Amino acid sequence: MRKKVITIVLALFTIAALAFTGCSQKSESTSDNSKSEKSQNTENTSNNKSGNTQIPSKISGKQIKIMVVRKIGGDDNTAQYLAGAKQEGESLGFKVDTYSANGDSAKFHDAINQALQKDYDGFIISHGDDSATVDDVKKIVAKGKPVVTFDSNAEVAKVEGVTITEQDDETLALTSFKKLVQDHNGKANIIYLWVDGFPPMVNRNRMYKAMLEKYPDIKEVERFGVASSDTSVQTQNAVTAMLAKHPKGTIDAIYASWDAFAIGATRAVKEAGRNEIKVYGIDVSNADLQAIQDKNSPWTITTAVDPKLIGSVDIRLLTKKIAGEQTPKYYDLQASSVEKDQVANSSTAVNMENLSKIVPNWGKSNAFEEPWMDTLKNQHSKNK
Repeated sequence: MRKKVITIVLALFTIAALAFTGCSQKSESTSDNSKSEKSQNTENTSNNKSGNTQIPSKISGKQIKIMVVRKIGGDDNTAQYLAGAKQEGESLGFKVDTYSANGDSAKFHDAINQALQKDYDGFIISHGDDSATVDDVKKIVAKGKPVVTFDSNAEVAKVEGVTITEQDDETLALTSFKKLVQDHNGKANIIYLWVDGFPPMVNRNRMYKAMLEKYPDIKEVERFGVASSDTSVQTQNAVTAMLAKHPKGTIDAIYASWDAFAIGATRAVKEAGRNEIKVYGIDVSNADLQAIQDKNSPWTITTAVDPKLIGSVDIRLLTKKIAGEQTPKYYDLQASSVEKDQVANSSTAVNMENLSKIVPNWGKSNAFEEPWMDTLKNQHSKNK
């Protein structure tokens, strides 16, 4: 296992070096095998928009209906993801229904099973972390409906025909952690904020552990993590208690594997007046950007993928499946980094809509776009 982790790290260091110069599955062994196959498929995308402009017969002249069901919700990231899916689907002339269970497993599975009784042509399942999600996906596929999942139980990979999409969580974690290492010359006492049980958390934690092996002078002093409707509040309270135990000069940084953790940690650090402590995070939203832009914010960097873009790409993948075209089993969306200095030097307030002005290629990808999709969009635009 150790050799496998080191192999992954060495490969990702190469990716990270290029990036810096230019700008609920609980089994980690299962995730390792998934990532090996995924690395071979990530670049197998339709980025070259040369090809057939004729709309496939399975879509042409038909009212396509798509259902997007997401387990987590109530946050800006979810709203952006669902908006991206709906916007992309509707631009193609599809009817796109969305549902967020706000973390309620029973409501999540009930929504999927209710939708199965209706005439949807395809399903997108987001953040289905439990084994019941795998059973739901099997039922959908058994009815002849294509499925794309995002940040869901890795076991869905065993279901024939399903595409599993994720953010490139290892690179997200690597880039953020490398900034911490650089800022502190490879030596720091840190608080680690992380929660087990979710595929992206498992992937990020794998990289975190590898980084601690590579940089032994980065010492984890405390850790905390809970996933709930008030994660940021609970994190703020926990970090406040930790800081009270560790006087100034004994904690250098906080590494947050989720932006809900980073939000809580940022508030705690500011309220404690501990401006010597820096926060390093993953994921981004409007609330995050507002916090990072604050003059006295300790939040130094966050690494992320545009959630709206993820929704769009998932729709494109599902559209290709409905059309009967080939799609990969795995696809990772490329990570970007947002640093405090970038947003602080902006002449205007930075938000999710204008972030692309300071982060190259933010929110842009032509992955799985096909010429016939352009035809379909133009056709739908004229019929409005």
